[in-house]
Amino acid sequence: MNNLKKIGPSLLLVLMLLSGCMYPDENLAQNKIPYEAQIESVQNAVERYQEANDGILPIKTKDASTPIYQKYLIDFKKIVPGYIPEIPGNAFENGGIFQYVLIDVETNPTVKLLDLRVAETIREINIRLSTNKYPPFKDQVSKNVFTLDFTKLGFSEAPVAISPYTGANLPFVISGEGEIYVDYRSDLYHILKESEQNTTPGEDIRYILTEDSMFVPAYSLPYTVDSSNSEPIFLDN
Repeated sequence: MNNLKKIGPSLLLVLMLLSGCMYPDENLAQNKIPYEAQIESVQNAVERYQEANDGILPIKTKDASTPIYQKYLIDFKKIVPGYIPEIPGNAFENGGIFQYVLIDVETNPTVKLLDLRVAETIREINIRLSTNKYPPFKDQVSKNVFTLDFTKLGFSEAPVAISPYTGANLPFVISGEGEIYVDYRSDLYHILKESEQNTTPGEDIRYILTEDSMFVPAYSLPYTVDSSNSEPIFLDN
């Protein structure tokens, strides 16, 4: 105790902060790992909640215009602790980097993960865009989709999103309205090439990304297949 008095209040505060930072660092890796067991546990809780509440799902209310893969966020307040002991450590609500979401809510509510690291990169791009009068469009890749000249936004190299499906670097694109999205065409091409998917021109084919994965295609535009060569293209609305 006498030794602590000699340190002084300012230095003691610094030492406390440094020692406190060690705990989050030790758990940081755990917060970034997607565990199938955790997803299964949440899935079970969702199903039991739905059964006990006349088919109602434990989700947060979102605006109707919310993109489909960000729309049905699981509300852990409704299932913890009644249906699951605690919020998963990798969930955003518990300091993790994933949001737990539902897909196929009308037919087969299924728990998936949305990686929020993508949102952080998009936020950085938007901050830099806000200092420009007009977005520095580069090439037009579809009717209302463009690439950006990131050097004009001050990036030394173009930012990318790490694909949860292939591990590849995925580029960002921008809509005519100025919204930033991840371009999943290379992932879709890879999956279509490696599997025997029956796809139809004009349908949104993003569902094939979620079929054998824990993840939803975060911040994505709809895609379909080209009628001539069945390759993935942006779906024009």
